[in-house]
Amino acid sequence: MITIIRADYNKRQHGDDILTLLDAYARDPMGGGQPLSVYTREHLISQLAQYNGISLIAYNGGKAVGLLNAFTGFSTFACKPLINIHDLTVLPDYRGRGISMLLLNKIEEIARENDCCKLTLEILSGNKIAASAYKKFGFSGYELDPQAGRAEFWEKKI
Repeated sequence: MITIIRADYNKRQHGDDILTLLDAYARDPMGGGQPLSVYTREHLISQLAQYNGISLIAYNGGKAVGLLNAFTGFSTFACKPLINIHDLTVLPDYRGRGISMLLLNKIEEIARENDCCKLTLEILSGNKIAASAYKKFGFSGYELDPQAGRAEFWEKKI
């Protein structure tokens, strides 16, 4: 049976499970194909707590098998909070069992409890499996006006 819990960053087991799952995701081609850095492994949990992260862990029995990391933001147009899903991963042996939907349902529940106006996320265009799951859940590309085009996620590393 799969259970979803909201991680407590003060519990060592939750921190260890977050790091294990995130490292597995980072090593996956869709996560960049590289393990987490030593710096990240040493500081991530305290930084998640400092920046009011929301981490959900999916357990199959006592084994951590899925992770969702998110952060609260703010929509100026709606003048309400929003939640941005930053990471969503399920271990390869547990994919196809609806675990991502359980994680998404839980973060939506948290968003509704906090009067958020929306959930946001970014996705690689080549990640067709995730795109299908997100569409099934109700996500779609963002655009204000079709003439202006769809929103794109850009970055400038510093």
